[in-house]
Amino acid sequence: MPDTDAATLGRVLGGLAASAPVLADTGRAERASALRAVADALDAATDELVALATEETALPRPRLTGEVARTTGQLRMFAAGLDEGSFLDVVIDPADPSATPVPRPDLRRMQVALGPVLVFAASNFPFAFSVAGGDTASALAAGCPVLVKAHPGHPATSVRTAEIVRSAWEGAGMPAGSFGLVTGEQVGVQALRDPRIAAAGFTGSLHGGAALYRIAAEREVPIPFYAEMGSLNPTFVTPGAVAARGEEIAAGFVTSFTLGVGQFCTKPGLLFLPRGHGLETALERAVGAVAPGRMLHERIRTGHDAVRAELAALPGMRAVAAVEPGAGELAGATLLATDLATLLADPDRVLTECFGPTSVVVEYSGMDEVLTAARAFGGNLTATVHAEDDEVELVRPLMRELRDRAGRIVWNGWPTGVAVAWAMHHGGPWPATSAPLHTSVGMTAIRRFLRPVTFQDVPAELLDEALQDRNPAGIPRRLDGVLSTGDLPGA
Repeated sequence: MPDTDAATLGRVLGGLAASAPVLADTGRAERASALRAVADALDAATDELVALATEETALPRPRLTGEVARTTGQLRMFAAGLDEGSFLDVVIDPADPSATPVPRPDLRRMQVALGPVLVFAASNFPFAFSVAGGDTASALAAGCPVLVKAHPGHPATSVRTAEIVRSAWEGAGMPAGSFGLVTGEQVGVQALRDPRIAAAGFTGSLHGGAALYRIAAEREVPIPFYAEMGSLNPTFVTPGAVAARGEEIAAGFVTSFTLGVGQFCTKPGLLFLPRGHGLETALERAVGAVAPGRMLHERIRTGHDAVRAELAALPGMRAVAAVEPGAGELAGATLLATDLATLLADPDRVLTECFGPTSVVVEYSGMDEVLTAARAFGGNLTATVHAEDDEVELVRPLMRELRDRAGRIVWNGWPTGVAVAWAMHHGGPWPATSAPLHTSVGMTAIRRFLRPVTFQDVPAELLDEALQDRNPAGIPRRLDGVLSTGDLPGA
């Protein structure tokens, strides 16, 4: 598919800029209705979209069908959040002439739309993290126009999805030009540099995300750049957990790191086991049962193979199990193993993300070594602990360490699978993301595309309805320091 030309890019950016104040002033109910219309239109086109994506990505039809449902579920979640209204973070402190040391003016604060948002679509989720994915849904819900830079791994899917989104969005009364799609790597860079773009979201590699992050920061007017990048997602298993359910853990781990041919950002890349764990046979058997799979495209497969070869060649690294991919462009599961001394001797190379069906077992001796291992990591999207109920105090120091290094901590489970929920945090310290205060999944993802404004002594006629004395919609607000869904006294 040809890259978007400069004239078209200029027209699309102009449409975003022109539509921004109009979209920002639309009511919450109107935006919610439009998001639901987009969700309905995508659901109606599921068969068509899945057929396109199957051809372009080699992902199985059931996986893609479920991903469309997840995508439309996200849109409806944001619509429900608009109805509820707490995302506005309304705070009203009425005037207080008796306040000391000086009288307090009337102060009313709420969140407003940031402006046009550029979204860089992901390769591994052609729907849920792509054209109509969480970045797009949260930005539109916030009242921000969206320009999507399509991923080259599924261009036809992206174009058709964009057509459906635009038709449903504008058909529901949203301003023309408030949603667009462009193609081409350099086109995306040009858009990111354009002063009409106010923020950007990205899902992809550390290399790509870091480069774009620098561009966003070095603009004449820097903008927020919310990048989800690499993550190793370590898993730590205690001696008690190995004794109680070692084979179950081994099987679950292999299922998790090979799910989707290892192409999930939450794939567990390292498994820490106590020395003498006795699970090698179980791990080898589980890996051997995983059939080779086709990766999203050839560039990802060759990248996986290269990193896997580098890991396997490191001193102190050995192969536990490997599945030969056979003919064609398939990738086989690989499990390597080493010890903590090897990891600490060369952490930069051992702690390298291998995007695909490869993972590493690291053996440790004692919980002091586990803490040392945890401190060797940078930021991660997730960290997992498998332990027994009587080991809670044993792992408490580890949990404290992981809290500082991960956005989500999983207990006796697996990190693959990210629930679309208010409580979800899909983020983490660098290099997992460029903005650890925020999530790219769940209702609070909307916060990335909002900014607070305080109105001081402004006449009621000029205030948003959420800031009025009366609160007929029942929006949660903080009134003079107290959370309430009611009216101001005397309203």
